Amino acid sequence: MTETANARKIAFASFVRRALTDARAMRAWSGTEVSRRTGVSRQTINRWVRGDWASDPEAERVVAFCEGLGLNPSAAFTALGWDRATTPRTAPTPPPMDPDVEALLRRLVDPNVSDAEKFHIRETIRYLAYRPTFQANVPNSSKEVG
Repeated sequence: MTETANARKIAFASFVRRALTDARAMRAWSGTEVSRRTGVSRQTINRWVRGDWASDPEAERVVAFCEGLGLNPSAAFTALGWDRATTPRTAPTPPPMDPDVEALLRRLVDPNVSDAEKFHIRETIRYLAYRPTFQANVPNSSKEVG
């Protein structure tokens, strides 16, 4: 392996590690959650972190990984030594965020907020995000059908 190829692997592995660390710290996402939200398998992400790949990662997977984490793919492309002009597509503009959600995100990154409170915020968000949804038009079983 050439020094350039090795340096690219190290740079990309560092980029992926930072992205995963940020996803864990800012969003409380596990490796499984990152994989689910990006569409990139955990095995692939783990290979990227280790720099254990024989040929370059597929551009589409790199873009999916970045977009799933809200990152600009050009940073990953730079780490890989790719020309930024080859970006397959630009990251979509995120939808407007609810002010209450923004306030929660600010609290999660505020160094003055205790770790215990951040834990409770994350647990509440996780509960709300994955709780089953109930249909609003379910007939009341206590009423007689006539």
